[in-house]
Amino acid sequence: MMEYQGYMGKVEFDDEARLFHGEVLNTRDVITFQGRSVDELEAAFRESIDDYLAFCKARGETPERPYSGQFVTRLPPQLHREVSTAAALAGKSLNAWVVDRLQEGVDKAAKVKQTASTRQKSKAATPSPRTQSKARKQRA
Repeated sequence: MMEYQGYMGKVEFDDEARLFHGEVLNTRDVITFQGRSVDELEAAFRESIDDYLAFCKARGETPERPYSGQFVTRLPPQLHREVSTAAALAGKSLNAWVVDRLQEGVDKAAKVKQTASTRQKSKAATPSPRTQSKARKQRA
């Protein structure tokens, strides 16, 4: 994921073309970028956002912002009733209660990601049994 001026970019690698390519997320406008190296990709991402903002300004349009802070959620009536009841029992508005639950979910996902990353680093730092055996033979 990449971020610039509030816009988020998703990147993929095309192994046939040997090229990184990406797109800006969460806008109806199509904003893409590409590069052969990380530096080239980052520069192209920033340039694409800057070009988009300049294009909108030249046309007298307001650029679309990826997040307004509002979204519509459709849910079954029974769940709507249960969520509203839970919010009332917690002494919160429906909106405040939902925001709290969403934040809890994001925090939990971040912890899972951090734990997975720590495990990967730990595995990379731990020598394999074969490497340990080889080192013992060399010391003997």
